[in-house]
Amino acid sequence: MSKQTDRLLEIMAKLRDPNGGCPWDLEQDFASIAPYTIEEAYEVADAIARDDMPELRDELGDLMLQVVFHARMAEEQGLFDFESVARAISDKMISRHPHVFAGETVASTAEQTISWESKKAEERAAKAAATGHEPSALDGVSVALPAQTRAVKLARRAARVGFDWPDILPVLAKLEEEIGELRQEIIGGAEPARMEDELGDVLFSVANLARHLDIDPETALRRTNAKFEHRFRHVEKRLRETGRSLEEATLEEMDRLWEEAKTAPSPVPLPEK
Repeated sequence: MSKQTDRLLEIMAKLRDPNGGCPWDLEQDFASIAPYTIEEAYEVADAIARDDMPELRDELGDLMLQVVFHARMAEEQGLFDFESVARAISDKMISRHPHVFAGETVASTAEQTISWESKKAEERAAKAAATGHEPSALDGVSVALPAQTRAVKLARRAARVGFDWPDILPVLAKLEEEIGELRQEIIGGAEPARMEDELGDVLFSVANLARHLDIDPETALRRTNAKFEHRFRHVEKRLRETGRSLEEATLEEMDRLWEEAKTAPSPVPLPEK
């Protein structure tokens, strides 16, 4: 390992040392640290979206710290250590890239993707056999993923074995059908549980549409969140300039300022609208 990797491992060992370590770090376990791990991954994605390379460097460091933290806790329990984590991912990458490390050849990116997925399927089948459960094409899709991301992965797995529409038009039709069913539940005054169920169907259909469009729905929604925040803050700012608050403004005034916000410079990259 590199000098800086060794240094980071030594720092984490010191932080977790019962004799003189950090009280907060000593209190943590896998479950308490997991939310921070997820948060750091999102901050990496945010830095990439903003094309902020100095920030990306720092956020990748924060994410690396999470790996070191989990590995240190596992080492303390005699489960595994950072070295075995690095070894496992290295072995996996070599196994999944025989065209790079084992003399095989692939003609295109598409062919390489097929080979990659075949290797992953073999690994999932082996894991199912080792744990004694019936294998499924959906094995390995983590329940901890954001729901929209998991919906895309579930649909993609099903599509690989032929459970999919042949083109995008039936996907759009399915989304419209689900919106219609939700509308009927709302009009009929259905119980919240029924409306939640139908709304879930709509969201799954949106995720499936995003998959067919080759768009990450989480990324799309983050961009829209940024766009909404930029425009809403513009409305607030313009009203403050007149000495008024949102509560004092009419909906028509806020709509006018919202339209005005669409042409105002944005601090984050936004698509043209």
